[in-house]
Amino acid sequence: MLQLFKQIVKTGSYDIKNGECLDTLRNIESGKFDLIVTSPPYNVGKEYETKTSIEKYLETQEEIIDELVRTLSGKGNLCWQVGNYVDRGEIFPLDIYYYQIFKKHGLKLRNRIIWHFGHGLHASNRFSGRYETLLWFSKTDDYIFNLDEVRIPSKYPGKLHFKGPNRGKPSGNPLGKNPSDIWEVMEQDWEKAMWNIPNVKNNHPEKTPHPCQFPIELVERCVLALSNEGSWVLDPFAGVCSTVIGAIMHNRNALGIEREKEYCKIAEDRIHDLKEGKLKMRPMTQTIHVPSPNDKITKVPTEWVEQSALFEKSNQRRLFPNNENNAKVLTSKR
Repeated sequence: MLQLFKQIVKTGSYDIKNGECLDTLRNIESGKFDLIVTSPPYNVGKEYETKTSIEKYLETQEEIIDELVRTLSGKGNLCWQVGNYVDRGEIFPLDIYYYQIFKKHGLKLRNRIIWHFGHGLHASNRFSGRYETLLWFSKTDDYIFNLDEVRIPSKYPGKLHFKGPNRGKPSGNPLGKNPSDIWEVMEQDWEKAMWNIPNVKNNHPEKTPHPCQFPIELVERCVLALSNEGSWVLDPFAGVCSTVIGAIMHNRNALGIEREKEYCKIAEDRIHDLKEGKLKMRPMTQTIHVPSPNDKITKVPTEWVEQSALFEKSNQRRLFPNNENNAKVLTSKR
């Protein structure tokens, strides 16, 4: 299912700056942004980054973080989405390293959210990675948080107070309950600190040539909860500007900084399509596809069934090399 936004009444203003992140940030006034949402380069050798040692990589990122903190408003929030740095097969969880940097700047961690996705590269020497993390920091204790924008239906709306002056009256909130820090899509949205949102792969409606593209719905959740209408939202590593799109479609203003001209052009085309009601998107409330047991792709290949039978026979001989009867008994009890 695709969604075309044909009834957008108003959108925020936006700007896309083609240039180096640090140089651009240094020319922006302090306290401009109520929300910063981004996914920095992971230093894994993508076409838009030069792989260095993790120490040098973090040193460069800290210079940028200095400027981000300066441009964040007193009530502002920062959402930093990262995965892992991999060096010769060893995993370095980037959120752990980044946490120390943000704490040094006085920011306060409000949630560490798990973004779970069902597809990705298959590993051969370790378990395949199927999640990344999003660190939500605030600059102060007086931060923007729009709870009513993200409430979910109560599990037991008919639950009543059983004692006290409100005995017999509904104990919940008529707008729904306060979500916890694991979020699932649709009915399970906002239930847990895990967001089960598909990553943007080849069959995703939002796919562009960018190799590590943000899904817009990931941005929308941050925008709705952590900024106000009219707020300025920043993505300093904008790519094809999914953050900008997620912001302006909810009447926020947005700035995206991107060094690659090709991605800036794609971003402008996407925003044009958004305003024309032609942008293909995955709706934030759409459930994750679950294939039917009758689908061909869910059926076990015949070759695997035959291989499994051979493996079972070989395994029985290994376990019971001198007793064929025991192997038959074990098989009959299964």
